[in-house]
Amino acid sequence: MAAMSERGIDISREFAKPWTDEVVRAADVVVSMGCGDACPVFPGKRYLDWTLDDPAGKTVDDVRLICDDIERRVRGLLDDLGVPPQ
Repeated sequence: MAAMSERGIDISREFAKPWTDEVVRAADVVVSMGCGDACPVFPGKRYLDWTLDDPAGKTVDDVRLICDDIERRVRGLLDDLGVPPQ
């Protein structure tokens, strides 16, 4: 939480939310982080599986690197989709 707070993002009340068929159908791109066959798959959707280090038990410095990696990937995806960064 500390690494995200440094970026102005409060995740203290966040939790993992299951993907429903409705959520996946509404998405243009589905980004997973290792859910494999457990994720719903629908034809015509773009699926990306991002392999990331698990931040559990890592130092804040290590988590910052993971956050940097995620930010690079998200910005790259937004650019690929033609969505301007905010």
